[in-house]
Amino acid sequence: MTLETPASDTAYINRALEASIHIGLAVLLAAACLWILRPFIPLMAWGIIIAVAAYPAFRKLQSAVGGRGGLAATIFGFVLLAILIIPVFLLAESLVGGAQTLVAHIKDGTLTIPPPPDSVATWPIIGPPLNKLWYTASTNLTAVFQRFAPQITSAIPALLSASAGLGLTVLQFVLSIVVAGALLANAHAASEAARALANRLFSEKGPEFHELISSTIRSVTTGILGVAIIQTFFASIGFLVFGLPGAGVWAVVFLIAAVLQVGVIVLVPAVLYAFSIASTTKAVIFLIWCLIVGLMDNVLKPILLGRGVAVPIAVVFLGAIGGFAAIGIIGLFIGAIVLSVGYKLFLAWLEPPPAAPN
Repeated sequence: MTLETPASDTAYINRALEASIHIGLAVLLAAACLWILRPFIPLMAWGIIIAVAAYPAFRKLQSAVGGRGGLAATIFGFVLLAILIIPVFLLAESLVGGAQTLVAHIKDGTLTIPPPPDSVATWPIIGPPLNKLWYTASTNLTAVFQRFAPQITSAIPALLSASAGLGLTVLQFVLSIVVAGALLANAHAASEAARALANRLFSEKGPEFHELISSTIRSVTTGILGVAIIQTFFASIGFLVFGLPGAGVWAVVFLIAAVLQVGVIVLVPAVLYAFSIASTTKAVIFLIWCLIVGLMDNVLKPILLGRGVAVPIAVVFLGAIGGFAAIGIIGLFIGAIVLSVGYKLFLAWLEPPPAAPN
């Protein structure tokens, strides 16, 4: 005796099986597309971020050139490339020139280091060992090189790798600016595609989330990167006026630290160096300037970060810093966007469902 499956159940099983096959094929197709585009995803992501962040300024430039989007995008791209390449070129030139001078002095045997000031020995914790090492270098530099030869040798591959990584990063940003220019030249079509995607993902709340993502990108650009650049500009003025050796390198290190919200830590050794070689008056003036630079973010960040975003400033800040710690500099934007969208979805989930009509 056999039991026959009802026709309705058979049809239901067939439809479920067919739907499962279609879903599986769609997932495989999406995975294959992502795998093929994987080398270009960072470029496209940065291009979208740059385009969204620069869109308000681009609109003003477009109006100034008579509404010609292609011309405005070309001008904007060249300006962004100049902003990126000129500082990198100046820094590289400074580093190469300094390295060549150092190598020449070492070969000629004319490299000398002045003895440490008496105040160095009185510094807490690091003072005595630093004073001893500094004094040894001023009297017998060869002995110091021999003492630290293994560390110097092991550090050279890391420096070369870091230099290559920096070059690839600069190239990536150059290509990303080209992508951003192409998006800005077709800003209307790109905006419509982004809006359609938001509507597809979030249905009736699509326009709200579309605006939230755009405003979050601009908020992070001005509130974290913008503040870090402003601080670096004023810190660089202090480094140059004081005459700090390798001011360009100090500025780059300070910019990275400012993005990480720890720029003050970079200023501490600079101030200690100022008090060790300069007069008290000059060192105190430099200290006051560094305090002003270090405290700038306490004033600028509440003004710029979170402006125009429909989520609390703490959500944007935590998302940006957490994203940076997780996946690097692009995480500043991705982390802030994800946390902001998650926060809004959580609030929407907490809202009571609409009352059913009588």
